[in-house]
Amino acid sequence: MKSKDLQNIVLSKYQNGDTPKKNFRDLNGGIGLRTIKRRCQMILQSGSITLSSPPGCPCLARTKGNLRKIKRKKFANWIRTNFLKKVTMRILFSDENFFDIDGVHNSQNDRVWTIDRADADKNGGIKQKRNFSQKVMVSLGACSKGVTPLVILDEGTIDHAVYIEKVLPVALKYGNRVFGSDWVFQQDGPKPHSHHLTQQWCRDNFPSFIGKDRWPPNSPDLNPLDYSIWDEFVNIINWNKVQSKTTLIQQIKSSF
Repeated sequence: MKSKDLQNIVLSKYQNGDTPKKNFRDLNGGIGLRTIKRRCQMILQSGSITLSSPPGCPCLARTKGNLRKIKRKKFANWIRTNFLKKVTMRILFSDENFFDIDGVHNSQNDRVWTIDRADADKNGGIKQKRNFSQKVMVSLGACSKGVTPLVILDEGTIDHAVYIEKVLPVALKYGNRVFGSDWVFQQDGPKPHSHHLTQQWCRDNFPSFIGKDRWPPNSPDLNPLDYSIWDEFVNIINWNKVQSKTTLIQQIKSSF
C-alpha cells in the first residue's frame, strides 16, 4: 500500500473517532504507532496531514554513493567493451601522493585494537604532528611491467604547467620503453590532470589515454597505486630518520 493511501486511511479513521492505538491495530503494522500519533497530532492542529518532504525521500549521501557506483560500473562496462584483456595489461596507472615529515597516517586504516582509550594511547593511538609540518608530493606510475621512476615535486603549487613539464614526460618515456607504441595512460581527475592543455598534451603524445570524462571520481579500488602500492611504500620508509624535508626526500629515494 502506498504511503499516500496510508495517510488517507489514518485521516479517515481519526475523523471517525478511532484512537491512534486502534489505527495501529487495524493497519496491522503497516505504519508505526509513533508515526500514527504524529499524524493524528497534525490532524488535530491543522485538519490534515502535511509532510515537509515526500515519504521515502532518498538520503543525499546514499544518492551520491549510488551515483559513484553507477559511474564505476559504467566505466567497467566501457573497459570490457573497448579493451581486450591483454590490452588491460598495458595500462600505465598514475597517481600523486603527499608525504609529510610527520609520517603518512590514514585515520580509517590505521587502527589500534585495545581494551580502552588509555591503552590505545600507549600503543600508538595518538599521532604527533608539528604545527607547520613540511611535505612533498610524489608522483608515480605502475603497470604490469613495474613502476616508473619517482618524480618528487617539492617546490610550490603543482599546476597543469608543472604536471606537463615534470610528470607526463617521465610516464611517456617509461611507457614507450616497456610497451613500445601500444599502451594506455591513466590518470585521475584533479585540475592539473583535467586541464585542457594537459588533455591536449596527452592526445598529442600518448599512444592512447583514458580521458577526463571516462575515469570515475573517488575510485581508489580501480588503481593499484591507491589500493596497494602507496601503503607498501609508506611502510618501508624509515620514519625515525625523517626530521626535515631534506631527510624526507632522502628516505623516499632510498626506500624506492
